[in-house]
Amino acid sequence: MEKLSLEQIEASLKHLNGWSYANGMISKSYTFQDFTETFAVMTHIAFECEKQNHHPNWENVYNNLTIRLNTHDVGGITQNDFDLAQSIERIVGNK
Repeated sequence: MEKLSLEQIEASLKHLNGWSYANGMISKSYTFQDFTETFAVMTHIAFECEKQNHHPNWENVYNNLTIRLNTHDVGGITQNDFDLAQSIERIVGNK
């Protein structure tokens, strides 16, 4: 697993709507109708995370969900983070 350079991160972010890079993580916040919808989406994301064996740092307050991704093993961003972010986008888009 290779740690991506800042240039690679910035190039990959162009393919992810609303994701940004800060403090060594890529992140995005989502707002849903209510807590139930938010938790349902989080559950779906959790199953995908297990499938990919890659887990987010996330925070949920009522209908808001913030997801931050990095690869702890390499101390930075890898392709795994972008793969999971793309999966999350598909999940949220299909809710």
